[in-house]
Amino acid sequence: MYQPKMSSRLGAEAFGTFWLVFVACGTAIFNGKVVTQSLSDSTPVQIGVGRLGIALAFGLVVMVMIYAVGHVSGGHFNPAVTIGLAISRRFNWRDVLPYLAAQVIGGLIAGAALAGLVSSRGLPVTDNLAANGYGDASPDGFGLGAVLIVEALMTAFFVYVILGSTKDDAPKAFAPLAIGFAFTLAYFVAIPVSNASINPARSTAVAFFNGGEAPAQLWAFWVAPIVGGLIAGATYAWITGDDRRHLDVDGSTSDVDNAELDEAGRPVLDR
Repeated sequence: MYQPKMSSRLGAEAFGTFWLVFVACGTAIFNGKVVTQSLSDSTPVQIGVGRLGIALAFGLVVMVMIYAVGHVSGGHFNPAVTIGLAISRRFNWRDVLPYLAAQVIGGLIAGAALAGLVSSRGLPVTDNLAANGYGDASPDGFGLGAVLIVEALMTAFFVYVILGSTKDDAPKAFAPLAIGFAFTLAYFVAIPVSNASINPARSTAVAFFNGGEAPAQLWAFWVAPIVGGLIAGATYAWITGDDRRHLDVDGSTSDVDNAELDEAGRPVLDR
């Protein structure tokens, strides 16, 4: 097996992050809270998916996209995951910045598409794009300290699950399930606190289109998830006694024509 070309890996990361933002944030925007009223009953009825459905949407789309393109790029779709994998020596540091750029670009395209959909209905985009926030911008009014702690802890938990479920002796077909459900569980906790980021690319994707307090508060949703990713990456082997530095989470291919080439022009073997 060979390491895929960087262009293929970055395309997969941008594609996966696009769908993460478009589907999951789109669920929160358009289907999180929907109130209707039947002809026979004057009482309004909530038919939206609510916080439970939003958490499931984020977890399910992560799971689906890992199955779809994770074999190409490793299925990060998240700068905190990429950095956490790098600090744990499961991913090459020289590839971190290109991955982060692809994730942010894919997310921003999705954010622009969502903003366009909201505008097409004649609704204001400001404060209507499922942006993350603290203080007055927190769903339940949590302050900055609580948001930083929860975002860091939930991201660390998520990266621990990725590191554990992508080992060579772990059940590979079930790794996307474990990762997707871990993301869902993290969202159960984080939605009331910060509207749940756990992914700087997801936060960036909607912050600037959303306006309001979101752009000024975006720094918190880069710092806290990355700190969480660093904590998990630096401590996983120490906590578990399981050192898997030889197992990169960066995709693989059997097609030599789509393999990355080294300086001598030879296909790079996947580790």
